[in-house]
Amino acid sequence: MENKNYLVPFILVTSLFFLWGLANIFNSALIAHFQPVFEIKRAQALLVETAFYFGYFTIAFPAGLFMERYNYKKGILLGLVLYAAGALLFIPAAKLLTFGFFLIALYVIASGLAFLETAANPYITILGKPETSSQRLNFSQSFNGLALIVGPYVAGALIFAGNEGDLSTMEAKQQAANAVVLPYVGIATVVLLVAAFFAMTKMPEPEKGEKLRFDRTIFRHKHLVYAVIAQLFYVGAQAGIWGITIDYIVDLLGVSKETASAGYMIFGTLLFVIGRFLGTFIMSYIKDTKILAVYGVLAAVMCLVAATGAGKMAVYAVLGVNFFMSIMFPTIFALGVKDLGHQTKLGSSFIIMAIIGGAILPPVMGVISDHYGVQTAFILPIFCFLVVAWYGWKGYRIRTPAAVAGV
Repeated sequence: MENKNYLVPFILVTSLFFLWGLANIFNSALIAHFQPVFEIKRAQALLVETAFYFGYFTIAFPAGLFMERYNYKKGILLGLVLYAAGALLFIPAAKLLTFGFFLIALYVIASGLAFLETAANPYITILGKPETSSQRLNFSQSFNGLALIVGPYVAGALIFAGNEGDLSTMEAKQQAANAVVLPYVGIATVVLLVAAFFAMTKMPEPEKGEKLRFDRTIFRHKHLVYAVIAQLFYVGAQAGIWGITIDYIVDLLGVSKETASAGYMIFGTLLFVIGRFLGTFIMSYIKDTKILAVYGVLAAVMCLVAATGAGKMAVYAVLGVNFFMSIMFPTIFALGVKDLGHQTKLGSSFIIMAIIGGAILPPVMGVISDHYGVQTAFILPIFCFLVVAWYGWKGYRIRTPAAVAGV
């Protein structure tokens, strides 16, 4: 395929970054919205994150095997179909007014996203000249950031607007539950259109490389093991913070959920996007491990302010955490797979599977919040970010398997 024919495939693959970013950030709105609708506590509502990240955890490895067996294009098509199916399941979930049904729908959505994320990065690398692959990847990832900015505004306008009044009657609860249907049906429609374009477009296939297989000797690479641990705590902290931010703002400032989402949280996600680009630039001058360590400490400090501060100062600290979280996932990933050689693919899979932290830690934050207050819940992310800081300070150091065995 000649370069002039790369444009349409590149646009299609880039759209995937926006679509999975939108699904991710919408969870924050669902958590805040479902609590009064289903009369559940914050810990139960945060099971939204558990269902979502558990979908990633269980399907990421099978998705990789599927694309090894068949091809990346089929994997993307299956992922898009699962994504759309999960979004459309919001219709019966709302009609039946069943929280568990929504969790199943979110699990299906995340299962589809596992396919999309597995395929998107290698696809981007072949849609143009090899020497410009990093630029293309950064450009495509910027659309993931765009989704993080658009998502809170859309949630405020479509989910919260007009649905925050008295929910004491079944009719009012039904109306509020129905509010989540429109945005997800809209997402499903767009996803199916993208799937149709993928089906009709001739796509090049990335090299599959060495087959993915388990090799227990990989655990002798301590920098990888520590990366998995650091990633688990980071993803858990990020999911918990994003999941509880709207409630935090409402509790401390007394504003509506619509204002908390479209007026405040959007500022935090904007900081996340700015932090990602600025962090990438700073890494040209300062070692990535040092930045990771410093950002981990500063994120912990922000969480300490969130746990002990008051009013807008505490809210701004929560929003500010986003800036320091921005570079953590890709930096931990890159450091963890460094010098793994033929085991790089397996190591990558383990670090991606560490996303299970997003299923485990948010409900724990919810339990703390329910019993001791929403501010106290931010004590847990303090510990998580200190783990990340330790990895950037010491845990990243590479020791050869032979040296490790001799310790």
